[in-house]
Amino acid sequence: MSVKHPIIAITGSSGAGTSTVMQSFQHIFRRECLKAQIVEGDSFHRYDRMAMRAVMKEQEAKGNRNFSHFGPGANLLEELQDLFVAYGKDGGGKVRKYLHDAGEAEPFGQEPGTFTPWQEVAGPTDLMFYEGLHGAYADEKINIAKQVDLLIGVVPTINLEWIQKLHRDQKMRGYSQEAVTDTILRRMPDYVSHICPQFGRTHVNFQRVPIVDTSNPFMARDIPTADESMVVIRFANPKSIDFQYLTSMLHDSMMTRPNTLVIPGGKMGLSMQMIFTPMILRLMDQKRRA
Repeated sequence: MSVKHPIIAITGSSGAGTSTVMQSFQHIFRRECLKAQIVEGDSFHRYDRMAMRAVMKEQEAKGNRNFSHFGPGANLLEELQDLFVAYGKDGGGKVRKYLHDAGEAEPFGQEPGTFTPWQEVAGPTDLMFYEGLHGAYADEKINIAKQVDLLIGVVPTINLEWIQKLHRDQKMRGYSQEAVTDTILRRMPDYVSHICPQFGRTHVNFQRVPIVDTSNPFMARDIPTADESMVVIRFANPKSIDFQYLTSMLHDSMMTRPNTLVIPGGKMGLSMQMIFTPMILRLMDQKRRA
């Protein structure tokens, strides 16, 4: 953690909606005229797309059918920690981009599924913003969570997460339902061991809960809309949160525990801006005073 160079991290699994959440933060950064160094978690994968497929086949031949991006073996977690430490120290560090598709790859003259070369953070910046799988990761050797000033978890109920992944990978990436289901099953041990524990280290968690039937996510024709959902917001430290103000501004919201607010799904973006704008401004005030 660093007063002079704060870091905000959004952590959540693929299909959880972390990219949508990032848009809410970009609105805050733009409105408050803040320059953020954006870091995508995918850029710290250990292997590019083709190499990952080859490694998965090798691991499967050895009897390991659960090798996935959710686990530490497929990611450069020490390098991610090094980036956070370096940025917290002097606003520097090394970053790169993962080129997901042809549109992202074309300006760099590279193939989709590859990485751009490592380069130094282009400064100066006001803060660093990470979005990916391992923003709150920690084990006996690595503690990425410790380096982050504001940690946010985004985690739908598991059936909703599966529905979102099934629809995204089938419609946007052309995968069959069998292929997506196989990916879900392969990732499950790493999800339990390495993703779930992160939500116990976050400062704020957002969990979207559908209020329509998602009993069989593999037969769902549509992703439940925001109006068909509620969002459970849990604060690790509720002492500084003005719940009375939030419930008055977020209509149809309610508190279910002293640290838990439940709001309509359509108010998620608004709630994020109301909750995190003062937190970010507080970080900036501390930065100026340092």
